[in-house]
Amino acid sequence: MPGRNACIALAALGSLALLLGALAFQHIGGLAPCPMCLWQRWPHVAAALIGLFALALGRWSHGRVMPWLGMLAVLISAAIGAYHTGVERKWWQGPTSCSGGGGGDLLRLDGPLDVVMCDQVAWQMLGLSMASWNMLASLGLAVLWAMAARR
Repeated sequence: MPGRNACIALAALGSLALLLGALAFQHIGGLAPCPMCLWQRWPHVAAALIGLFALALGRWSHGRVMPWLGMLAVLISAAIGAYHTGVERKWWQGPTSCSGGGGGDLLRLDGPLDVVMCDQVAWQMLGLSMASWNMLASLGLAVLWAMAARR
């Protein structure tokens, strides 16, 4: 079984890999993110930084606090991904600013014309959208953070 620092490093690198993948889809693949896609990225930024600080501080990283914070960050991203998946599958309505159910905000002529819709799936693999894959990957990373916290 991997040790505490290995779990932290793997979890932080996992968040970094998800961020780099999202940026590659955006800048290389041309898939512009919707607002909820962007929301899912910020907790991964936090998790990667938490991992970096935890590894840099070593045993002075306040024991188990840093791994629990890392786990909290990726669980927030997983929760946003789950909510986003529900919006994409029309299980519930999303924010009116980026969902078809909102109506009025999207018809304004003085607002931004390049809003990417949160309730539209831009890419999928094996029937799951990027939001769904982020949710699953984030849950996996949460397990790594929990393993680090319990070591």
